Amino acid sequence: MDEKMTREQRRKQQTQKAKRQTSPKKKTTSKKEKSKKSLAKRILIGLASLFIVLFLIGGAVFAYLAFTAPELNEDTLKDPVSSKFYDKNGKEFYSMGSEERENVKYEDIPKEMRDAILSAEDARFYDHSGIDFWRLGGAVVANIRDGFGAQGASTLTQQVIKNSFFDNSKTMKRKVQEAYLAMQLEREYSKDEIFEMYFNKVLMSGRIYGFGTAAEYFYGKELKDLSLDEMAVLAGMPQAPNGYNPFKNPERAEKRRNVVLLLMYNNKKITKAEMEKAQKVDIKKGLLPESKRQAAAKSKYDAYIDVVLKELAENGDEKALEEGISVYTNLDVTAQKSVEKALNADANFVGRTAEDIQAGMAVVDTQTGALAAVGGSRNYGPERGLNMAASKHQPGSTMKPLIDYGPVIENKKWSTGTTITDEPIKYTGTNQTITNVDNTYLGNMTIREALYRSRNIPAVKTFKEVGASKSKKFLAKVGIKPADDKALLESDAIGGGNVTVSPIQMAASYASFGNNGIYTEAHAVKKIVYRDGKTSKSYTPDPKDAMSDFTAYMVTDMLRDVVSSKAGATGTAASIYGLDIAGKSGTTNFDAAKKQKLGLPAETAPDSWFIGYTTNYSVATWAGDPERQTGLKTLTEKHIPQTLFKQVMTEISAGKETKSFTKPDTVVEGSNSELYVRGAQISAPSSTTTKPQTQTPPTTETNKTEEPTTEEPTTEEPATEEPTTEEPTTEEPTTEEPTTEEPTTEEPTTEEPSTETPSTETPSTGNDNNSSEQGGTTTQPETPSTGEDNSSNQNNSNQNNGGGTNSDQGSTTPSTGEDNSSSNSNSGGEAHTSSTRPESPTTGQDEGTEE
Repeated sequence: MDEKMTREQRRKQQTQKAKRQTSPKKKTTSKKEKSKKSLAKRILIGLASLFIVLFLIGGAVFAYLAFTAPELNEDTLKDPVSSKFYDKNGKEFYSMGSEERENVKYEDIPKEMRDAILSAEDARFYDHSGIDFWRLGGAVVANIRDGFGAQGASTLTQQVIKNSFFDNSKTMKRKVQEAYLAMQLEREYSKDEIFEMYFNKVLMSGRIYGFGTAAEYFYGKELKDLSLDEMAVLAGMPQAPNGYNPFKNPERAEKRRNVVLLLMYNNKKITKAEMEKAQKVDIKKGLLPESKRQAAAKSKYDAYIDVVLKELAENGDEKALEEGISVYTNLDVTAQKSVEKALNADANFVGRTAEDIQAGMAVVDTQTGALAAVGGSRNYGPERGLNMAASKHQPGSTMKPLIDYGPVIENKKWSTGTTITDEPIKYTGTNQTITNVDNTYLGNMTIREALYRSRNIPAVKTFKEVGASKSKKFLAKVGIKPADDKALLESDAIGGGNVTVSPIQMAASYASFGNNGIYTEAHAVKKIVYRDGKTSKSYTPDPKDAMSDFTAYMVTDMLRDVVSSKAGATGTAASIYGLDIAGKSGTTNFDAAKKQKLGLPAETAPDSWFIGYTTNYSVATWAGDPERQTGLKTLTEKHIPQTLFKQVMTEISAGKETKSFTKPDTVVEGSNSELYVRGAQISAPSSTTTKPQTQTPPTTETNKTEEPTTEEPTTEEPATEEPTTEEPTTEEPTTEEPTTEEPTTEEPTTEEPSTETPSTETPSTGNDNNSSEQGGTTTQPETPSTGEDNSSNQNNSNQNNGGGTNSDQGSTTPSTGEDNSSSNSNSGGEAHTSSTRPESPTTGQDEGTEE
């Protein structure tokens, strides 16, 4: 019994022991679990507390910002806020937003028009209370992903508030106050009233406010008479008023219209058939022709204002005009009045009407690039079609200093007395002969004479010598790029390839020659000041080094001769007594097929230019036929740009000190008056030891002695042996203009003074020309006795235009190994306004050339 009890006791003891062994473990686990639960609970409580604190802070901030928000004012809500424009002296010259507008009642707005606007701007307008939280959510995600302000979620109601009370800044304060006022607006006004405010207040384009005004302006119709496609065009414009203007940007306007129509279909406002039918309508159908357009507002200096609006749009500030900003410009009222007077004087256009011949001008401050004046066209009015000063045209021979002679001096340090041969050559890889306007060749001449006579062959040779890629870089530094950034062609050397330019661009580019090689982009706007009067944005670009001062001065000195009385000078009609002026003329030509189709005389020019500058102003003037149907037919008509330039430059320079161009220390003048780069080891033009492969000049023998190989200077100052070939002496013909001066693709002779047609004889020279006349050599004039080895400059011709053979087009084989094959990939044709090559090798003429 005792033993049995002992065993039972033993079992009890073992059980108790087992329990004692497991019990502490259970208690330990429980404590850990309790600890974890306690930590999680504390975190949740902390987060909840933080949220509550942040919510309270946010609520307090919102309440404060809402309390400080402006009060709703019915007049401010319904009327546009005016933006002020100031001239260079800070004097207001235009108030935008105060124009008369067509106020339309809500009940008079067609339902389709309302559907189009809401589909484009705020499809949930009738479902929200001023703020669309669905759109807001998408905007929040975009702003987190791309940064604050990356995407907006403004409802139509918010747009009314913003345009009435705030500037375009994307700040938290503005957003909060805008949201608060939007909700307040929804409480105080009906949806229909808010829609009416937006409908009549919104900026449509330029100086057009409200859809009713826009319907009259663009289509000459009342709203009820608009077709579906026309309503869609107008509905799409507020997003980018200038960008979707169907007058100025029809392609963009068409794409936007089609998007609006698609949105209307997606929102079940129109059927698929209606959408597709409207999308097929020509965007220009129904638009008022220019002759019937009414001025948007009575204002002064319309062409200048339009350029200002364009700059604002390009800088993302066009919509800010709705908010009442102050725009400080570079407008020189005196210069603007002079330009407008010149363009509106019918006497300057020798009997040709504005329908036949148009013109554009730009005046730029040579030192700063400030755009002082703009001549948009003859009798220009607000939004009256193309602004000829801002639109692009083919440049003709005005491109030669920028693409040929400037680059070769900059890169190879040629002197102005470098000798080059004017002779028949062909575009690389083609049978197309390049000729001059008078169908003659003058043989050896300096590059100075080649430029002031505007000879084509020397220009093309010089372009090949420096290389297309270097010329393109030079152009880019003065603000000019080929269309779509294409490569330069040999035809660009005479202004008839891929490069088109506006007078505003050219005035600024030429100004860099007159400003010691410093380029500043032309700009109409100095700065804008937003509605708060404190926040501002500068528009003034930084000046840039575009070229060396020796290049700028040497080109300027050669361009002085263009307006001189030298025989063959092409810009004499633009000279002004007492002013140190440099400049260049240029014309283009129709291709042969178009001339024949239109029945135009051979010498007809669609474009004529003159660009001239002093140390104060750079003025670019273009005249021509923008429709390319009639053109300039007589020598007097082709001199219109020179006439306009002379009148304006004379008036704006009156009473002002105009300093002469100053030769920098980097330039030395030889005893023959030619200019050299100080200390430069001059790079001579290439020799012509390689027989030309793509031309059949009068003599095709290989030159063996045409260029001295060791006479190149290593010192900066030329000796007395410098050639005197830059001007023919007595060989001028008695007639002023060849009777066949313009073959089918040549630039007209509009730049030729009335009695200064170039001689057809080779000029007498002081050079050793025994080799220069063989195969068209280009040589550097004799210089001091220290010689330069030119072997490095006598490379084989590797530059071809459009995959042609490696050939020497006459005398100038490129002096570097630079390959232009990729740069000039579209060779084989004509240099003219359609950017195609000459159509027939028999013509030999290139549009974009001149005497």
